[in-house]
Amino acid sequence: MEHFFKFKENGTTLRTEIVAGITTFMTMAYIIFVNPGILSNTGMDFNAVMTATVLAAGLSSIIMGLFTNYPFALASGMGLNAFFAFVVAPIAGWRAALAAVFISGVFFFLLSLFGFIEAIDRAIPVSLKRAISTGIGFFITFIGLQNAGIIVADEATQITLGNLTDPGVLLSLVGLAFIAILMARKVKGAILIGILITTVVGMFMGIADTPASIRDIVGTPASLSPIFFQLDFVAAIKELGFMLIFAFTFVDLFDTMGTLMGTGARAGFLDEKGHLPRIKNAMLADAFATMLGAVLGTSTVTTYVESTAGVSEGGRTGLTAIVTGVLFLLSLFLAPLAGLVPSQATAPALIIVGVLMAGSVTAIDFEDFTEAFPAFLTIAFMPFAYSIADGIAIGFLAYPIVKLVAGREKEVHWLVYILAFISLIHFFL
Repeated sequence: MEHFFKFKENGTTLRTEIVAGITTFMTMAYIIFVNPGILSNTGMDFNAVMTATVLAAGLSSIIMGLFTNYPFALASGMGLNAFFAFVVAPIAGWRAALAAVFISGVFFFLLSLFGFIEAIDRAIPVSLKRAISTGIGFFITFIGLQNAGIIVADEATQITLGNLTDPGVLLSLVGLAFIAILMARKVKGAILIGILITTVVGMFMGIADTPASIRDIVGTPASLSPIFFQLDFVAAIKELGFMLIFAFTFVDLFDTMGTLMGTGARAGFLDEKGHLPRIKNAMLADAFATMLGAVLGTSTVTTYVESTAGVSEGGRTGLTAIVTGVLFLLSLFLAPLAGLVPSQATAPALIIVGVLMAGSVTAIDFEDFTEAFPAFLTIAFMPFAYSIADGIAIGFLAYPIVKLVAGREKEVHWLVYILAFISLIHFFL
């Protein structure tokens, strides 16, 4: 294992990698129940989608770990699953939507295979890469605050402070305090320990369910047969058209790139020029995961920003992703146990990870407005638009424009102009 994963070279240990993998799984486990809930709105079988979701996440994370030796875990992407269920499927049915996902995965795979992704990596300015990392930090903090009930919707101001006396909110605040104390004391496994402690406290508070029998821990996975390989390519091409399929490809590509850059920056993987080594392998693995997920019967599978939770616990190799994947596969039989961890227990972990990722902002030159303005928009749009892809797109659009008007067009790589045009299409089509 040392020879394959290179623990010493990456400054980690077997124990650290296992703890990091468990931590990543704990922060991602919600997808086991949320994804079927969303996709079942299309008429897909809820239990079959749950099995597909778990298999896709487990197998894809293991493939990523083995193929790249990076601690990046994958699962059906939030946002992309809503696009699948509420935009694409109503037009041509869920079978056509699955076919569209598969085709988008093929496009993504070819773009990665022929070096287009690496060219983009080299073209993106360092300031935008750091902004992507920072923006993701704010984005997942916002998600954590929402999951905790600390921030809630409001008709007058869009969002506002929640009821801090609510038992669920109090539990999240307790969990946040636990993890913060453990982090301040530099305790190994602080995030995972905090999640587990918060879950146990939640059981005493009546917020988290307490297992009463073996049935609350072990279950039999549902059959995939209602959705397995149910791809309608004819309907996808005739009724959906190029732009909807392109939308799947675009969002997956830039969501993945943003997550890889942000998580890679947090882990210290980026080189002196801000490039992520082996990004081609990571993108190929992600694209293959999208195709695999479509065949199994789930929406676009993508690299998860929650991987930063494992990275923050010290995960630095593919073993972290493999442990996460194995736990997903085990959850086929232990789905009831995974469901015992409430969102109020994982929400503090996301908030803490946001704190850790925000440090990338210090690498942005805010004295240079042509660097600061696009970076700031990238950071702001991710949480406010609730989209990593939108944040990246606005950054790509603003960067060449502000450089051009400043007479510094020579500082802009030609590929950035192409990305700006694609970003324009993203916003207005």
